[in-house]
Amino acid sequence: MADFDIRMAEGRISRVVPLRLTPGTDVLLGLTEACRRAHINNGVILSAIGSLDGVCYCNPVELPTKAGYGYGEVLHLTGPIELLSASGIICHDDEGNTNLHVHVSLSDRHGGGHGGHLVEGTKVLLTVDVVIAEIEGMVMGRKFDDELEVPLFAPRQE
Repeated sequence: MADFDIRMAEGRISRVVPLRLTPGTDVLLGLTEACRRAHINNGVILSAIGSLDGVCYCNPVELPTKAGYGYGEVLHLTGPIELLSASGIICHDDEGNTNLHVHVSLSDRHGGGHGGHLVEGTKVLLTVDVVIAEIEGMVMGRKFDDELEVPLFAPRQE
């Protein structure tokens, strides 16, 4: 039998919170604020669609570090962009600070596909409609991994 190193915990969805981000809102900061207002530190993004006024995102690249990989420079798309979907996890660090890890699938004005790890600087064009879910019975932690030199998802039972 294969040896797997799997870090996991078990919980349940306790509530669902739909929200709309309005024009000009920074998507990542707006989602973080929505989680703060709803007191959600353990959760998931179930659905997110909408339109964006440019996008800031990054993708993995080879880096000269112990891990050998990490997120590269921020990529920018300009003009109106369709947010086809976003998914992610709503975590927190040991101090309780909310930490979102969000990935997006995008379509530009010519129908070209793009996607990656969302960073600050992406603004809502008309609307971004999101449904998030709170998870209880476990801790959706995120911790810096010294070996890989990146923050990683660290779920654990309460």
